[in-house]
Amino acid sequence: MTQRPPRDLTTGPIGSSLLLFALPILAGNIAQSLNGSVNAVWIGRYLGEAALTAAANANNIMFFLIGSVFGIGMASTILIGQAVGARDVAQARRVMGSSASFFIGLSVLIAASGWWLSRHLLAWMDTPEASLPLAEAYLKVIFLAMPALYAFAFLSAALRGVGDSRTPFRFLLGAVALDIVLNPLLIFGPGPLPRLGIAGSAWATLLSQGLALLALLLHLRRKRHVLWLGRRDARLLVPDWRIVLALVVKGVPMGLQMVLISLAMIAMMSLVNGHGTATSAAYGAALQLWTYVQMPAMAIGAACSTMAAQNVGAGRWDRVERTAWTGVGCNFLLTGALVAPLVLLDRWTLALFLPQASSSLEIARHLNHVAVWSFLFFGVTLVLSGVVRATGAVVPPLLILGASLWGVRVPFANLLQPSLGVDAIWWSFPASSVVAATLSLAYYRWGGWRNARMYPAAQPPLVPAEVPASPPAPVAEAHQEGAASTLLETAPDAPRRLEA
Repeated sequence: MTQRPPRDLTTGPIGSSLLLFALPILAGNIAQSLNGSVNAVWIGRYLGEAALTAAANANNIMFFLIGSVFGIGMASTILIGQAVGARDVAQARRVMGSSASFFIGLSVLIAASGWWLSRHLLAWMDTPEASLPLAEAYLKVIFLAMPALYAFAFLSAALRGVGDSRTPFRFLLGAVALDIVLNPLLIFGPGPLPRLGIAGSAWATLLSQGLALLALLLHLRRKRHVLWLGRRDARLLVPDWRIVLALVVKGVPMGLQMVLISLAMIAMMSLVNGHGTATSAAYGAALQLWTYVQMPAMAIGAACSTMAAQNVGAGRWDRVERTAWTGVGCNFLLTGALVAPLVLLDRWTLALFLPQASSSLEIARHLNHVAVWSFLFFGVTLVLSGVVRATGAVVPPLLILGASLWGVRVPFANLLQPSLGVDAIWWSFPASSVVAATLSLAYYRWGGWRNARMYPAAQPPLVPAEVPASPPAPVAEAHQEGAASTLLETAPDAPRRLEA
């Protein structure tokens, strides 16, 4: 017997359901960011600048690897959400099996190759010589942790695809708490514990993620969850190549958005560095605050994507429309609630990262006043992109992002510096965000996203042997009352990669 999915997002009130679904995603993103900050304190303050530089270089590689499968995780969430919305439990389990095999195989391949290539990757990044041995020791353990990181992220995405964002959050919170506790213990080795130095921080990540993954699997097995695949479901783990093809074809464009954002961040940082240390420090302090400002929009966008996917599967296009506009409203409400105090109280919030007497503080306050409100429009883009992607329309959001970042933001900052000075950089943020929101609204209104499909052809035929072993009546009841929802909450600190 299988457990009914916890929430049906194709019926009931949209506003409250969307907020209740988004809040655990938001809380998880905040917990991950705080976890990264706490770990950086242990490494930087007690192991020194070389160790902190080593961890930063190794984490850049980890973020890239996680971001590279970000889109594939989103694709699996949408596929599962559409299947649950269509009351096709067999298809949802088929997607689960093929996606799990794909993720596990990919993570093992990355772990094995990364172990041998760690030093070469770090050297390619021009890691400082003093930090290179430390970074290699740290990165090798991180590569060993990749299967657990990928598997936990995938299971979180799959569960949100069936309407459950609370369970992934609870286990993520356990992983974060365990990571924070294990970091100093494994770094310094009190009592009988080994003193591992910077590698201890990586081992803390491996152990916390591994134990959280094991606990989550045991939970799914104990609850006999609809997505749990036991020994009798081994056939479902044989990849269905149509599903794998959909994951890659639809997931790669979504993952490329992370690449475009990362490259734009590098370009903007290079422009800022040209204006001196004080301006760079001011920009760095503002980025610390913007990391958290963007999180409500990210969580709401993910929730909208799941809710829309279920309603697309159910053929409830009226609810897809209402989901989009409710999500836009929630974005203005939650993001605005953060932007307002950060403008009014910015002298105190920015002083958390800059000395009161620093010349950087006034620069940071000025750039914050110019740019922070642009996250309201950034949220509109995230919400509408999440909705249109729920049908399988993944290329237009990528093109819109590329146009706004590389057709507006970077050229605006470059070309207008002779006349506007450094303000050209700050005004490039609202300029590009307004353009992205306008293009997203236009595509949502007039684009052909409603005709897009996750599969290029008809769905594969239902295989009777793949239907969960349970009596006919409960299955029919679960089909009618079951539910689904959204996406990948990546591994520690991945939300920070969107702060451009």
